[in-house]
Amino acid sequence: MMVAEDDEKQAELVRRYLEREGHTVTVVRDGRAAIESVRHQAPDLLVLDVMMPRADGLDVLRVLRAEARELPVLMLTARSTEDDLLLGLDLGADDYMTKPYSPRELMARVRTLLRRTRLGPSVEHVLAVGTLVLAPDRHEVTVDGGRVDCTPGEFRILAAMAAEPDRVFTRQLLLKELHDFDRYISNRTVDVHIMNLRKKIEPDPRRPARLLTVFGVGYKLTDPAKSPSRAPS
Repeated sequence: MMVAEDDEKQAELVRRYLEREGHTVTVVRDGRAAIESVRHQAPDLLVLDVMMPRADGLDVLRVLRAEARELPVLMLTARSTEDDLLLGLDLGADDYMTKPYSPRELMARVRTLLRRTRLGPSVEHVLAVGTLVLAPDRHEVTVDGGRVDCTPGEFRILAAMAAEPDRVFTRQLLLKELHDFDRYISNRTVDVHIMNLRKKIEPDPRRPARLLTVFGVGYKLTDPAKSPSRAPS
């Protein structure tokens, strides 16, 4: 487990709570140290503050996702506008909390993210919708045989939809797949994840063939071989 936080008191508070739950914790105080530590230690989860010296949290996230690192990232920030939230999610954050926050809520969110990424052998199975295949136990997605790197949040949405192909999911249903808490998320959160998924699984994200919009309702995942017409995004 890693905490990237330049405020010494905040970092110590988060470290203590994580260690109470049995986690081994590494604390770093700037963005560059966070990037290098993730590369060398491969933590189970990163608690990442936005405002840090030597590369802020958003830059850290850009670098880690560009390297296809799939570790869960929970961002902490004093910023609370929806635009800030959506930027963080667009870059690949899995959850987002604004300061001041409840340490107990923070721990609950950490537990939720870890549950979603630690799938054991008992749930070994594969989900396939046409040539799109998900292996939940390995957190892997392939399209036409090529690997697709998804963040845990994106994977959660895709897995829910792949389990029920052609079912129309409302934004509210997909929000429930993303978080157990809804203080800092909105319908636009789902739209950002859908947009990012289309960039990764569609030949032409502007004319999606797999991840379709059902106007006025939500989204569905379908096999394009069985659906010759393409829906506009």
